[in-house]
Amino acid sequence: MNYKKLGNTDLDVSTICLGTMTWGEQNTQNEAFEQINYSLDNGVNFWDTAELYSVPPKAETFGHTETIIGNWFEKTKRRKEIVLASKVGGPDRNYIRNGENNFTGKNLEDALNGSLERLKTDYIDLYQLHWPERNTNMFGRLGYEHKENGNWNKFEDVLGNLKRFVDDGKIREVGLSNETPWGVSKYLELSKDKNLPRMMSVQNPYSLLNRTYEVGLAEISIREEIGLLAYSPLASGYLSGKYRNNQIPKNSRIERDPNFWTRYAKPNTEKAVNAYYEIASKHSLDFAQMSLKFLEIQPFVTSVIIGATTMEQLKTNIESVNVSLSDDVIKEINHVQKIYPNPCP
Repeated sequence: MNYKKLGNTDLDVSTICLGTMTWGEQNTQNEAFEQINYSLDNGVNFWDTAELYSVPPKAETFGHTETIIGNWFEKTKRRKEIVLASKVGGPDRNYIRNGENNFTGKNLEDALNGSLERLKTDYIDLYQLHWPERNTNMFGRLGYEHKENGNWNKFEDVLGNLKRFVDDGKIREVGLSNETPWGVSKYLELSKDKNLPRMMSVQNPYSLLNRTYEVGLAEISIREEIGLLAYSPLASGYLSGKYRNNQIPKNSRIERDPNFWTRYAKPNTEKAVNAYYEIASKHSLDFAQMSLKFLEIQPFVTSVIIGATTMEQLKTNIESVNVSLSDDVIKEINHVQKIYPNPCP
C-alpha cells in the first residue's frame, strides 16, 4: 500500500480509502466486516463514511453505515488503527434533524454527537461538510446561475463551531466535500486570518469521465496542501466495464436505483468508456485498475475512495496500487479526454 499525508498534518493515510456507503443497503453487516478485515490486512487504514449513508439516501437507512462501523469497533477494539472520516449532511434532506440541517452550532453539535454515538468512538479523525449550504454548482450541475441566498451560515462561524469540537477532542481535522474553488479559497483564507481550524481535504468527484477538478481546484490542492479525496473514481461502475454493450448486471447500482445515478446517463458516456476500455485491453491492464491508478498518481490527489459491493471488486480495486501505467498509457488516456472531455461532470 502507498501512503500520503493528509493535508499538512502528521496523519499518514492510505492512497486507497475504503468507501462505505453501500453498507446497510447493498451490503450486510457481515459483508462489511469482511471488507473491513481484508482492507486492513492489506494496508488500507483510511475509511470514509457519513451520517447520510447508506446510499441511495433515505430516512430508513440514515446512519446505518456508521452503526455498522461502530459495531466493528466495539467487536474488535481496533479503533486506533483507523484514520476515520465522516461527514455532516447539508440542507435539503428533511428527515435529517427534522429539516434543521444547516451548519449552525447546534446542528453541527447534534450531528457530530449522533455520529460519535453510532460509531461508538469518542473522536473522528476527519470531519467534513458533506455539501455546501449556499446555492452553488454541485452533484454534476452545470451552468452556474447566481442566486443570493441569505440562509447560509458565515464560513467564519462554521469554522468557529468546528474549533470548539477540535478543542474538545471530538474531531482531529476538518475537511470539505462537493466544494468549489471559491469555497475552498475562502475557508483557507479565514482559517489563516482568524486562527481557525484549517480545511485539510476536499472530497469531490474525480474519474476518467469527470476530470473537472483539474480546472481550478487541482492547483489549489497542490499549492495549499489540501488534497483531493476522489469519490466516484469508477463512475459508479462504468469504468469497470460492467455496463458496456448495454449490460445492466443484477444488483448493480444502476439496476437497483436507475433514477439516482442519472449523472452518468450522458450522450458521450458509452463512447468514452469504450475508448478507455480499449486502452486497457491494448496494454493488458485491468480496466478498473487502470482507471483507479491514473487518479492515484496525480499530485493533487491524497486518496482514492473505492466502493465495492463484492470481495472480488474490493480485491481488484486495492491491487490497483501495484499497477504501473506507462507513458504511452497516460498519453492515450489524455488523448481520449481531449476527444470526449468530461462526459459525466
